[in-house]
Amino acid sequence: MPHAAAATPQLLRRVNAQAVLRHLRGADVATGTELMALTGLTRASVIAVCEDLIGRGWIVELEQPPANADKARKGRPARRFAYNPEAGVVLGLDIGAATTTAAVADLRGTVIGRSSESFRAADIPAQERIAVVDLACRQALEAAGTDPGRVLAVGAGIAAPVDREGNVLVTQRFWSLFDVGLRSALKELHGWTVLLENDANLAALGERWRGSGAGVDDLVVLLAGERLGAGVMESGRLLHGRGGAAGEMGYLDMVEGVGSSDGIAALARQWSAANGGPSAGGAASAPRVFEDAAHGDAAALAILGRISERMARVIASIASLINPEQVVIGGAVAESAGVLLPEIAALLPSFTATPPRVTASPLGDAIVTVGAVRHALDYVEANALELELTG
Repeated sequence: MPHAAAATPQLLRRVNAQAVLRHLRGADVATGTELMALTGLTRASVIAVCEDLIGRGWIVELEQPPANADKARKGRPARRFAYNPEAGVVLGLDIGAATTTAAVADLRGTVIGRSSESFRAADIPAQERIAVVDLACRQALEAAGTDPGRVLAVGAGIAAPVDREGNVLVTQRFWSLFDVGLRSALKELHGWTVLLENDANLAALGERWRGSGAGVDDLVVLLAGERLGAGVMESGRLLHGRGGAAGEMGYLDMVEGVGSSDGIAALARQWSAANGGPSAGGAASAPRVFEDAAHGDAAALAILGRISERMARVIASIASLINPEQVVIGGAVAESAGVLLPEIAALLPSFTATPPRVTASPLGDAIVTVGAVRHALDYVEANALELELTG
């Protein structure tokens, strides 16, 4: 029968340090006494851990506030500690077929720099794609007033399935465009740890962190622009599947009344063109269709009705398979998609016995970078004591 490893002094110090860091990350300021109550550690252990974390750069000791003139202080003032969100930065990347966006955030997740770059074409050599991503990263760091040496981790979302080990599934030509060796390339260029993940999975992390799905454990986020893709969380954990393809929507080709994984923007264009397009001729963009519908245009309203029914069928299929509490429509179309929600909600009970709550994400087209930042922060928080801060 296997035996548990002995609790060595080194292991205990690590556990104690992680406990103190966890509580300081969630608080503005904490005294030694408060940390004792939160962690169950003795005063000597709390002070020893805090001194070590100050030396490493993870926390700071705050100056004492000025004493009240009319209330004399008695005894030694309590030492006050705070997490240092400027100990380093993380990068969040959203790498699509046409563009890449890099966001630099401090260790509380506040974005302090951002940059986007376009790819010359979808099908470009791997080194060219890496060079464009690297340029966006360097420009974002410059905008944040920091340098590559202060990056503690990089979360990177791509429009392809990624397994639990960060390997890209390349069984489709489009997915293979993202299998460019980004992790090793950025490691070689800058020494960065790159956490590769599917973009819809990162959207789910971002939505659960700072979106309309905050705190929801059973959550699906649908990136619904040109093509549908889903990030699935079950009991607060991302689902990947064997090759990382959990949440891929190719099965919609076989769903009655759906027939493809085309997203809201693509459908609006296609159906506008089928109706003869706007008065100027040609297909209308998705924003134009939504704008025309808002002004009462009958053709645009009919298109939105068709999109609502189709999305209801898509969400019902997800609800029947996964049974989430909430489904969030995310991506660049999310702001417009809010007008579809009442009809989707009304139709869902006719398609599934387990209709979820449906919302539109407030994160807009930043949803993937928000999730990428969260992914990088999770890594930093789990590995803080192994990371070296450059100051």
